[in-house]
Amino acid sequence: MVAKISAYEESRRKRMEENKKRMEALNLHKLSRALKISTPTKSSPMKRSKPRVVEKQVVVVRRSSRVANKPAPFFKEVVLDRVVIPRRISKARDLSNRVYATDEARAKAMEKAEKLQSDLGSDYPIFIKSMLQSHVTGGFWLGLPVDFCRRNLPRRDDVITLIDEEADEYQVIYLARKNGLSGGWKGFAVAHGLLDGDAVVFQLIKPTACKVYIIRVNGSEQGNSL
Repeated sequence: MVAKISAYEESRRKRMEENKKRMEALNLHKLSRALKISTPTKSSPMKRSKPRVVEKQVVVVRRSSRVANKPAPFFKEVVLDRVVIPRRISKARDLSNRVYATDEARAKAMEKAEKLQSDLGSDYPIFIKSMLQSHVTGGFWLGLPVDFCRRNLPRRDDVITLIDEEADEYQVIYLARKNGLSGGWKGFAVAHGLLDGDAVVFQLIKPTACKVYIIRVNGSEQGNSL
């Protein structure tokens, strides 16, 4: 049994047949086929960049009115001798005569210094330094105990006077940040013949003045005061 076709489908079928007849009458399907065959796809040509042309022009350099009428300067190449500043040549230190103290001799000198410290009492701040080669022959730098410096010495760089037994005064520079004696200490060490192992007792009698007692590492005592 054939199903009945609805009125909408019948109308749609008739419209499609009419459109097909019109296209055949106009030959549209043949034209579209011919266009596909005759027009192959072509890639777009790459644009060619034109070479850059640099135009050169000769221009007149503007000169000051004061020198406009004068001839151009003439430069002549001149060879100059090189100036050399001579370097200061420092003589190498002769360290062959260094005397090194034995541990036993150093300990004995420190023992005597501690006894002297006890005899001097506690009226003035005191500290002891055992001399090293850097104190008496090398860099001539004497580092002091940090606690002693913080409690008793100036908080800024200052000059400290060292007074010996003969009442001779030696001024040395105290560097507060480094807690030590710098300039002037060499003169004092050389003048008193300090050697490696000597024990030196410093007694602070004023904020910027010290006395010192030297205990020689070779066993002899010297009551030099600083």
